[in-house]
Amino acid sequence: MSKISAHLPSSITPFSFISQIAGRIRIIPLLVLLISTVPAWFLTEAIAPQVVRAYTARVDLAIDRLPDENYETVLRRAEAAARASAQRSFDQDILVTDVSIIVSVQNNGSIAPVLALDVSRPEWRSRPDAQIWATYFKTARSLLFLENSQELPKK
Repeated sequence: MSKISAHLPSSITPFSFISQIAGRIRIIPLLVLLISTVPAWFLTEAIAPQVVRAYTARVDLAIDRLPDENYETVLRRAEAAARASAQRSFDQDILVTDVSIIVSVQNNGSIAPVLALDVSRPEWRSRPDAQIWATYFKTARSLLFLENSQELPKK
């Protein structure tokens, strides 16, 4: 029985410099791949940057009516609390674009919202006044049983 075998020319004659070149050929693409990842990442960020996720801060405040305090005084305290809360919300988080605040007052077990403050950051930056951006609830006075007080201030 005879055995037929094919021999490759490189396996017959040893060429040491071919093995050295083959080793370098494998290393070069690896280095190119590793070095090109950082510039490729910068390029993709420049073309399509990440989306900034801005949001609205929502705050619910509750204050108690003090003894012998009329509705107008409670309303001024509610405006001051809303103003402080809006400023705090914008100062604490740079991603907040809008603030929505509802201030409720409690009087002898009755609770009613008295004002809502909805303002964006540019509006607040131009005029940081709660009276300008506030919406007053007209029925709050009667819901809190404070009908005998003076009229609500006009905007």
